[in-house]
Amino acid sequence: MKRRLVSNTGPLVALALVERLDILQGLFEATTIPQAVHEEILQGGATGAGVNAYRRAAWIRVEPLQATLDPLLTLVLDPGEASVIQLAREQNTDSVLIDERKARKIARTVYNLEVVGTAGILVEAKKRGIVIGVGEILTRMRENGYWIHDRIVAAALNEAGET
Repeated sequence: MKRRLVSNTGPLVALALVERLDILQGLFEATTIPQAVHEEILQGGATGAGVNAYRRAAWIRVEPLQATLDPLLTLVLDPGEASVIQLAREQNTDSVLIDERKARKIARTVYNLEVVGTAGILVEAKKRGIVIGVGEILTRMRENGYWIHDRIVAAALNEAGET
């Protein structure tokens, strides 16, 4: 059974940069983003990085928050990250897709959410036969300006059997 996902801005932009948002559709029953993430993506403008690919992904649902953001979240995270965690809690979502370290730690330790990152999504996609190679996609993301730490790339390549 596929899980449900709430995604932050960065991973969506990273996947959109390499025209691979379809990976999320293959791995998850539903991909949802809060309004704040939708707005962050669109702030890239009509020619912004990944915006056109994102606009074509009509299956990504934009959902409003039902409650005011948790004050703890707004003190330490940006509006997109805070909204992702809040929406995941409100919808009892299975997983959150976040790359930023502080937001991942808060989601996991404070709110007990399952956290996955862009590199982890690519590894899972390879295991399920959705992509052929993780390294090539990570390289293209980095060439298009998406920053992923070398340690994360090395760990993903190792887990994908590409080292």
